[in-house]
Amino acid sequence: MKRFLLAVILGLAFASGGAAQQAPADAPATKEDIQRYMEVMHSREMIDRMMDAMAKPMHQMIHEQYLKDKDKLPADFEARMNKLTDDMLKGFPWDDLLQSLVPVFQKHLTKGDVNAVVAFYSAPTGQKLLKEMPAMMSEEMEVMMPLLQKQMARVTELAQQQVAEMLKDSGAKPEAKPQASPN
Repeated sequence: MKRFLLAVILGLAFASGGAAQQAPADAPATKEDIQRYMEVMHSREMIDRMMDAMAKPMHQMIHEQYLKDKDKLPADFEARMNKLTDDMLKGFPWDDLLQSLVPVFQKHLTKGDVNAVVAFYSAPTGQKLLKEMPAMMSEEMEVMMPLLQKQMARVTELAQQQVAEMLKDSGAKPEAKPQASPN
């Protein structure tokens, strides 16, 4: 009987000790929780794929931006600029960036949030979304770039008009206005 009672007490002690070690779902996410989240998200690999996917639209933007000056630039200018862009993307300290994000995620996510997200991204649909995300982002960039360029040209033109009006009101002579991009 003593052995049975001892076994029950030990069993309850281990069970309650195990329960005490399990953090509630609304507890703040730990650094380890966020690192587990980043692992299931394949964060580092996703960054590499996104940078590869973004390189093409960035090269296109370089091509379009310097097309009007191509006669004034060296013949290998575009290739050199593309290499510079690629080197910049590949040489960025992405691992340091990811680690610097851990406290941000911890601030906004609970242990339960991380567990739910990890469960989703561990499932086939989550893995498919992760696999397709770089291509989707590349296509998004291609769609967005003309709209962004058009908007930037409009904002630049409005800013130039405002400056000209302010100069006129102050009595100063405006300088020759640079031409806005036709996009």
